[in-house]
Amino acid sequence: MAGRKTTEDPGGARGLPRALYESELARLQQELITLQEWVRAEGARLVVVFEGRDAAGKGSTIKRVAEHLNPRIARIVALPKPTGRERTQWYFQRYVEHLPAAGEIVLFDRSWYNRAGVEHVMGFCTKEEHQRFLHQCPQFERMLVEDRILLRKYWFSVSDAVQEQRFARRLSDPTRRWKLSAMDLESITRWEAYSRAKDEMFVHTDTSEAPWWVVESDDKRSARLNMIAHLLSSVPYQAQETPRLTLPPRPPATGYQRPPRELQTYVPDHAAHLRG
Repeated sequence: MAGRKTTEDPGGARGLPRALYESELARLQQELITLQEWVRAEGARLVVVFEGRDAAGKGSTIKRVAEHLNPRIARIVALPKPTGRERTQWYFQRYVEHLPAAGEIVLFDRSWYNRAGVEHVMGFCTKEEHQRFLHQCPQFERMLVEDRILLRKYWFSVSDAVQEQRFARRLSDPTRRWKLSAMDLESITRWEAYSRAKDEMFVHTDTSEAPWWVVESDDKRSARLNMIAHLLSSVPYQAQETPRLTLPPRPPATGYQRPPRELQTYVPDHAAHLRG
């Protein structure tokens, strides 16, 4: 909410201890693999939507969800701004082609809800387009659910003070500066406008068929665990029987001779320079 302040460390130093966090994350990631195998075996289709404030921890949570999953089964969809042709399509059209087939999981790093958030607040769509989205979105999602797509929607909430701290760290860290854009910084001055847009969006799209689940993310470690644990609890998956695999004995050599090494081009040994 606008004006809410906190001094809680966003990395979790005053929240969940690292050792406890890492232990539980490892357990949950193992369960995600079990969920993945159930999706594959049952031919299920799972869509997980990640939305929320800038710097609220969506990306880092998606990274932990997908970290050990099979990329042939679970994929991340993070679409760029629409092309000229896509802007003339039905708004939901370019998202439909990324929906999962049987046995697949799709993680939307932002989604069709761009129209209810940044497009609306920044004036990238008309008022009529925004209102049409709020009217059509529940119908669109109802069709997904009626077609037996498992749809889960998570909104990552962060306080204004913690968001500003995270922006400042991104500005000073060359490895994370790419995460910060001029539009992200604009969200600081439009905090209340984004709050009102989110509230209106929830009124129209927080439905019984496709409810929103809010993730408090001032403590990133707790947010990741909470979101993953909830996702697992919301899907009726079961462990699948896996075939027992054993390493076969290596057959005896038959006289193969490797070509001389000098016939191949190797990357320079950068590590050797580090060793001195």
